[in-house]
Amino acid sequence: MTTLRLDLIGRYLRPHRLTVITGAITLVVVNLLGVAIPLKVRTVIDELQDGFAFSYVLHQALTIVILATVMGSMRLWSRMLVFRVGRQVESELRQKLFEHMLLQDVTWVQRLGIGEIISRATSDVENIRRLLGFALLSLTNTILAYSLTLPAMLAIDPGLSLTAVALYPLMLVAVRLFGGRMMKQQKFQQEALASLSELIQEDLSGIGAIKIYGQEPIEKEAFGQKNRNYRNAALNLVRTRSTLFPLLEGISSISLLFLLLLGSGQLESQRLTIGGLVALILYVERLVFPTALLGFTVNTFQIGQVSLERVEELLEHQPLIRSPANPTVITSSLEYGWIEARGLTIRYDGAKYDTLKNLRFKLAPGELVAVVGPVGCGKTTLARAFGRMVNVPEGQLFYDGTDITYLELGALRERLSLVPQEGYLFTASLANNLRYGNPNANAEDIEAAAYSARLIDDIKGFPDGFDTLVGERGLTLSGGQRQRTTLARALLVETPLLVLDDALASVDNTTAAAILKSLKKQQGRTILMISHQLSAAAVCDRILVMEDGQVVQEGTHSTLVEKQGTYRRLWERQQVEERIKSIS
Repeated sequence: MTTLRLDLIGRYLRPHRLTVITGAITLVVVNLLGVAIPLKVRTVIDELQDGFAFSYVLHQALTIVILATVMGSMRLWSRMLVFRVGRQVESELRQKLFEHMLLQDVTWVQRLGIGEIISRATSDVENIRRLLGFALLSLTNTILAYSLTLPAMLAIDPGLSLTAVALYPLMLVAVRLFGGRMMKQQKFQQEALASLSELIQEDLSGIGAIKIYGQEPIEKEAFGQKNRNYRNAALNLVRTRSTLFPLLEGISSISLLFLLLLGSGQLESQRLTIGGLVALILYVERLVFPTALLGFTVNTFQIGQVSLERVEELLEHQPLIRSPANPTVITSSLEYGWIEARGLTIRYDGAKYDTLKNLRFKLAPGELVAVVGPVGCGKTTLARAFGRMVNVPEGQLFYDGTDITYLELGALRERLSLVPQEGYLFTASLANNLRYGNPNANAEDIEAAAYSARLIDDIKGFPDGFDTLVGERGLTLSGGQRQRTTLARALLVETPLLVLDDALASVDNTTAAAILKSLKKQQGRTILMISHQLSAAAVCDRILVMEDGQVVQEGTHSTLVEKQGTYRRLWERQQVEERIKSIS
């Protein structure tokens, strides 16, 4: 069992302490009434031995009914209070986790794994809710039930009371044995269902590939196997439950038989009244449920403790890239966009070598600059550095003369639009995907951005136009359409700095040239285009050539192609490739 983290439990319950205290007081009242009612029944039965009076019986019966009604109402109220606290903590914790995850570094999230994070944000948070709701309620109720009921039983007949509850530890043992198995079987059932759901989702997303390769029989067999696994897991769980609960009822019945057997002897010897025996029977029945539930409570407590630590591990992790404590405020207008690298050097955690090595360059407002180079030379890392998507050392990259590490992250990223090669599209309409960065954009602005990205003709060809529903991750669009959609989204935000990270890779040269021509008309916007298409880079104002994490050449297309070096080698290779394509 993991270490008991009462400090964490107290921290989660502290904002709801008034509700928790009210629920605890209500539970005390419920258990006091649970003790008082059998005593009242004992008194009535014993007094009836001296003679029957209808009015007396009616009055006492009405009193007992009122007490039982109050107890039931109070029990319901206590459960509602405590369970509400659990649900509130669950909701608040999920919100806190989600907001905390939005602040984390992309690399850390990917390294930990999306599935692991989702598991902690769903299953573990649900386990914490059970811990703070069901487990605390059950544990408190069990403690109160025994601490108040046992003294009342011992006061009636100590020997008979101890004999009656002597078998109750067997209930706890049974629940501990079967409860652990049930927890594992329930986990297997959930995993089997998750696997089944994952296969359905994957097959529906890739149904085109299934049909092309004629793999329907294989997928049917795979689904059948997972479906059988889920069925078997569900049946195993039902089998265990069907064994445990009759076993608990059997132990309770044997305990009651012992009480009746020994109690009849006590009645004959007049050491026990009939009312006292009835009260003991009621008390024994009253302790059955808390005792049987105690084993489940302990299991829930253990699982909840583990989940507490797993969730806290996420919450305690602080992102490497954070806003400074006292950020510098950018006072320049949006028409500015001076960018300067002063010995920019970046190395990823755990890497042996620098990805970027002592980069030095300047980008002026309104300038269209291309960055080219072989695969793996650090171009994408450079693109991510502008928005601090990677850890940028202090004093190496400047925006309008201000060190970007001194800027608040939100303020910096409001002035930057980064278009990656594989832009993410949401399952929503095309218009909503376009306005994602600018939710208040009107129809005219959306259409203008689509025109600049040369997407407007494609949209007009769709039956629903801008209302066309984009499938999961944009799978209903072609590669070029997806890239132009993410480009139009970035253009709609109108930031002073636009970074295209090979964002035109799936666009033909003619369309790419038209897009760049349209971008050059946007006055004041600084544009950095990372590309493998040298024909597109040729129309840029300036070209930075990278190799092995360094800028090895700089200039215009006409000057660079005349010099021996990386750019000329890349240009000649691309010309050969294009000739081969034209021949084939």
